[in-house]
Amino acid sequence: MSEVLSQQEIDNLLAALSTGELDANDMQETQEKQVKDYDFKRPVKFSKEHLRTLEIIFEHYGRLLSTNLPVYLRKNVQISVTSSETVTFSEFSNALSNPVILSIVNFAPLSGNIIMELSLNVGFAIIDRMLGGQGNALERPREFSEIEMAILEKILIVCMQLLREPWKNVIEINPVLDRIETNPQFAQIIAPSDMIAIVTLNIRIGEVDGLMNICLPYFTLESIMDNLNTKFWYSTMQENPDENYQEHLESLVKRVNVPLRAILGTSSISVNDFMNLQIGDIIRLDSEVGSDLTVYVGNIKKFTAVPGSSKEKYAVQVTSVLGEEE
Repeated sequence: MSEVLSQQEIDNLLAALSTGELDANDMQETQEKQVKDYDFKRPVKFSKEHLRTLEIIFEHYGRLLSTNLPVYLRKNVQISVTSSETVTFSEFSNALSNPVILSIVNFAPLSGNIIMELSLNVGFAIIDRMLGGQGNALERPREFSEIEMAILEKILIVCMQLLREPWKNVIEINPVLDRIETNPQFAQIIAPSDMIAIVTLNIRIGEVDGLMNICLPYFTLESIMDNLNTKFWYSTMQENPDENYQEHLESLVKRVNVPLRAILGTSSISVNDFMNLQIGDIIRLDSEVGSDLTVYVGNIKKFTAVPGSSKEKYAVQVTSVLGEEE
């Protein structure tokens, strides 16, 4: 919008023209504006702000994967966001190999699906690790067997369920795995000309590197596009209390296995007696028959208990809980 001059500014400008301080030809020269071509076949539906917010969401998602996948794979997993871009769906599908690992995920309550593509070398490394191997990838890609697909589906469901927490600052989602496709021709979820956002994660499992591409169609995210900005994302995150995060940590800690030992008693014998022990020999302990046993959780004395049996197995019944001062 042009600037509106006051009457005094107009008088000063006319005075400068009459005295020669200002040349009228110089005033007519205007700087040429840079014109950018707009491709109507590739409309810009994802702004840089949208892509940055998606990167933040999937950075959080990558940290969750790095924490949860080692529980199943018993291997160090490192995940980071490498890039985000917007392309047409045809460009994405044409770049896929065959075979390929494509998880079609129903992004409820949003209408439409998203696609999670996992590179073949990472997929075969996961299968090899789940079957007791070292987690090595195949030199030559091949089709997956039914057993391998069942194993892979279990891990992909875990990856899909972990999407809930990173997205909760934007919308509460309930993702459901619709199907897994190994042929890209059977994964046409939207029109080829529709725009999508692709967030690429780099996955390192042991010594195997690969990529995970998350395909997010504009059609699926259209109803929440106004929420995909960093200002809304951070404001929502600040409103949420830390109790949810604390509950999540507690749920993870509760699933950790800890060693439990009940000590019947102790005794000291010579090395010679130890080497000459035979079946039927008796070792005298320092505890009485009717006294409580000490139960250790790890290396911490935590309970006292009495011995017994349960379903034809040895067991103990807790009689007291020891405090830190004890």
